[in-house]
Amino acid sequence: MTDQLPSAPNGFADFGLAPAIFKAIAAAGYERPTPIQTQAIPIVMSGRDLLGIAQTGTGKTAAFALPILHRLARDPYRPGRASVRVLVLSPTRELAAQIAQSFKDYAGGLKLSIATVFGGVPIPRQIKTLAGGVDVLVATPGRLIDLLDRRAVSLASVDVLVLDEADQMMDMGFIHALREIAPLLPPERQTLMFSATMPKPIAALAADFLTDPLQIAVAPVATTAERVEQALIEIAPGDKPSLLAHVLKTEAIDRALVFSRTKHGADRIVRQLDGFGIESVAIHGNKSQPQRLRALDAFRSGACQVMIATDIAARGIDIDGVSHVINYDIPEVPEQYVHRIGRTARAGRSGVAISFATREDRDLVRGIERTTRLKIPVVTLPDFVASPAPAAPVERDWQPERAENPRGRRREEPRAERAPAQKPVRNGAGEGRGAPRDGTRYDQRTDTRNETRGEIRGPARGPARSEPRSEQRPDQRGEHRSANRSERGPAPNAPRAPARKGSGFAQGARRHADRAPQKRGG
Repeated sequence: MTDQLPSAPNGFADFGLAPAIFKAIAAAGYERPTPIQTQAIPIVMSGRDLLGIAQTGTGKTAAFALPILHRLARDPYRPGRASVRVLVLSPTRELAAQIAQSFKDYAGGLKLSIATVFGGVPIPRQIKTLAGGVDVLVATPGRLIDLLDRRAVSLASVDVLVLDEADQMMDMGFIHALREIAPLLPPERQTLMFSATMPKPIAALAADFLTDPLQIAVAPVATTAERVEQALIEIAPGDKPSLLAHVLKTEAIDRALVFSRTKHGADRIVRQLDGFGIESVAIHGNKSQPQRLRALDAFRSGACQVMIATDIAARGIDIDGVSHVINYDIPEVPEQYVHRIGRTARAGRSGVAISFATREDRDLVRGIERTTRLKIPVVTLPDFVASPAPAAPVERDWQPERAENPRGRRREEPRAERAPAQKPVRNGAGEGRGAPRDGTRYDQRTDTRNETRGEIRGPARGPARSEPRSEQRPDQRGEHRSANRSERGPAPNAPRAPARKGSGFAQGARRHADRAPQKRGG
């Protein structure tokens, strides 16, 4: 790799972009290119492969989208059936949708077809979109593999390949998908790879995909962290919900992005904040695509000021006006901390990053400080104890509260208050396996539930029992014999127990009646 770079122009006009593209970026209010745009755009326009090291929010989408659109405008032709001219791979749905929207915004008056494919959307609709061929396809690797398996898209005509957030794609396990896609691409293509970090696996991936690339690095890790006002609050794990509610109510927040380590944890935080009277939305991989889009729209529009997110889902969140980033859980990877706090302090604005650290997080905090080469100030909240307590929020880790009783069944009483379960037995009145479960005729003497351990035991034992032992002893079929073995059936005039037609209990009653012999003559 070589670090020789073209001369950097002072403005977008110096790049020589197509008039329609320049008009579109001027209408968007862009005046001066960011550092990565200044370095990357001339390289991409020259046709060279590029490896760019840059954090999210540095303007790298425009750094590759603008020169790619210029290339398509300079050499217009209609793509063949199910073929693609430009392929952009992204790790998350949100980031894919955001990149595609940027291409559409920058394309201006150019007549180009731009499509997006990712999971959570019916695949037949995407197959139909790709049938006529597209100029730019933005895809997640998993859904692209599905479409390739169905022969719904061909990569044989790809002129430019972009791997965005390459380190995140590797963290999410997409390396196998990338290696499956690579042989389907033409070797003479131009390849652009962008990553926030440069570990050895990324260098190896670059060696496989790139040919004699130029490498640029913009906004090192420490530089990004320095632009954000940071604070660390040491706290016990059980106090996190109250502390979060306190911070959200006392800080001057425009939009707050709260990071949870897990998807279930994100949903739990939403329920806890609801108990404090704070509205929030969650975004993570378990949410459907419509749910994710609604949450993003509410957060972007300001209708909801608090969003709870996981690291992976947040990769696609590029929203201006995030005033606070709150690390509810300290990230296990130091670079993730930099990604998180980089969601604030954008476009020259100020930002605040607050982290909740428990005793177990001390090693993680030290790793973050070594990576950022900054000491995170530890702060205390003397008035935190006086913060209001929640209105007894109900925590359910397994599912949302509204889905607890999905079929509208009658809610059962707690076990301690529940009436003892009754076990039907066969007696002289004809009750037995054919008796219904509605409690119409049960022998109260045969309660066999052990309230302490919740297990089904044998019949109650005690000195007060006067019945013969054989009366309560079940045979191999689980039925109870009569005390008088010469009497093999119910009394001839005894009414049979009612049974619901078609139920298992009713069928058992009929089978038992069919097997019972006729009463012997006197």
